[in-house]
Amino acid sequence: MSSVHYGLGIVKRGDARSTVGIAAYIAREKIYDHRYGEWRDHTRKRDVVHREILLPEHAPRDFADRAILWNSVEHVERQGNAQLSRTLIVGLPVELDRDAQIALIRDHVQREYVDWGMCADLCIHDPKGKDPNPHAHVMFTMRPFNPDGTWGDKSRREYILDKQGQKIPLAKGDFKSRRIDIMGWDDRGNAEKWRAAWERDVNREYERRGIERPIDMRSFKRQGLDLEPTKHMGPKVAALEKKGIQTEIGTQNREKQKRNAIRRERGRHIRNLGEKNYTKQPQHEGQAQDRLPTYEEWLAGHKKEQSRGLERGR
Repeated sequence: MSSVHYGLGIVKRGDARSTVGIAAYIAREKIYDHRYGEWRDHTRKRDVVHREILLPEHAPRDFADRAILWNSVEHVERQGNAQLSRTLIVGLPVELDRDAQIALIRDHVQREYVDWGMCADLCIHDPKGKDPNPHAHVMFTMRPFNPDGTWGDKSRREYILDKQGQKIPLAKGDFKSRRIDIMGWDDRGNAEKWRAAWERDVNREYERRGIERPIDMRSFKRQGLDLEPTKHMGPKVAALEKKGIQTEIGTQNREKQKRNAIRRERGRHIRNLGEKNYTKQPQHEGQAQDRLPTYEEWLAGHKKEQSRGLERGR
């Protein structure tokens, strides 16, 4: 049965996370993190089966290079509590072959996110195991582009006025204000909209192929089901469980699954009687002895190395 997991999150610098490190992790690549002066190497994992970057209008074509894209994000976000990227983990239908899975998630990401102005870094994992678990990791930029290809503003400041239409002064000399999201990407209703769009996309593909097993992205409660939702384990917990090491989250999920199985069986029985019945960055021990290159120096060097690689490959 297909996974209905569709988990959205935010990568925040205040949580001691590097968006370059996460990009290297989902792509299973080795990427230099200019901000922290170190390599992020996740090439030992071999479960990535597809990777690509989708760019919106006005985005620099250089951003098709994963290292340039996410180092640029780290460079442009100056604040210590900055939101760096949006993340999505979505289960892919096991009833579809690989090409169909890729086309399905690519079209969804393009229409719902990229056409709205976000860069999308899309990678698909299919880890080996007893139960098939193909899933997509997607990272999205959180800052729009200006027509000239430079980064734009995420938000604008709006002053709150009193009944007389005057600014409301604060004790520190400033005025009361609020942050207005320019693009509307942070609207609370977006998650519901994106999940509903994925449900529609999957079920439309199922209908086209004659698969009579539609998915429902609503919570158990909203579906009117007396079932307990399990908790997403994440890569670290999943790796421990795969090694046979039981975790607190895994144990809780197994207990919920047992109780849900009993509830489902009870529901079937009632129906038979004719009744009704969802990377932490490494700590640094100090400053590097040598001066780190500026972002511009790193970018020029990176492009030079890429050029040499293309020349050697010809």
